[in-house]
Amino acid sequence: MKEIGGYIEFENYFGTVYHEGAVALNCGRNCLAYLIEAEGIKKIRLPYFLCSSVRNVCLKYGTEVSFYHIGKDLRPIIDSDLAPDEWLYIVNYYGQLSNDEVSTLKQKYSRVIFDNSQSYFQRPAEDVPTLYTCRKYFGVPDGAFLYTAKKLTRDIPRDESFERIHYILGRYERNAGEFYKESSDNNHFFADEPIKQMSKLTYDLLRSYDYDRIISRRTENFKILHESLNGINKLDITVPEGGFMYPLYIETGSEIRKKLQQMKIFVPTLWGDVFDTCDKNSLEYNYAENILPLPTDQRYDGEDMGYILEKLEETGVL
Repeated sequence: MKEIGGYIEFENYFGTVYHEGAVALNCGRNCLAYLIEAEGIKKIRLPYFLCSSVRNVCLKYGTEVSFYHIGKDLRPIIDSDLAPDEWLYIVNYYGQLSNDEVSTLKQKYSRVIFDNSQSYFQRPAEDVPTLYTCRKYFGVPDGAFLYTAKKLTRDIPRDESFERIHYILGRYERNAGEFYKESSDNNHFFADEPIKQMSKLTYDLLRSYDYDRIISRRTENFKILHESLNGINKLDITVPEGGFMYPLYIETGSEIRKKLQQMKIFVPTLWGDVFDTCDKNSLEYNYAENILPLPTDQRYDGEDMGYILEKLEETGVL
């Protein structure tokens, strides 16, 4: 029976989500799980430079996994042909792969999945299953989008987010450290979660954002850092639209990360699982250890980018 009256709940928004028409799911790893089930994927080739959660999804669903290396330019190195029933999983690191490159890989290997977790505003390449995650870009506790021509026909339950949004609301009014454990626990929560539809709360929040402003701010922040750091950055990168984070690769990255943390500039170590799966002399190990993903998101402006550059100068990087 419908409820009418009583106290007012969370507000409904009436904008559009950026990925209108895509399959809206509870998390990025379940976008892959959805594809494995819908396409009947039995074999897949993953990059070594990747978190274990993707591999674990494949193993959970009985998909045979093999691996490939990436080059210095963050592009895949495929040194052997794919098996007739094998899929290729490509990660768009820091939004550096263009759709033209993806289409070329699609033409060559046929069965390609594109992970745009770090390029939320890059539209999918034609006929390439493409996934996006929301938590890396917005203050939401979950959510992901998947573009795929092959849809599941079974009923999929809807997720609920109200019990997991506390740390996001908490940081809005207090400091990040106070809610760090909750944030970390939420990241681990999805390890065993089944495929679910995106929650009403997350979907509603995604209808509230001014995406033009977010894209503009992220792009401008990325440009500001790039103009000052391009000369010392060992990565040859382009400026993507609405970039994820600025990847500063320097030989002393792990040391500088610690110094920045002491200055309350929090720079994550991405793909830390590489330390357990790759040789210390490998490019993947080096990248995980020494790439500094500097924040460039919509919370910040040019003055904040100047502050980051000032602190980098204090550490001796500049």
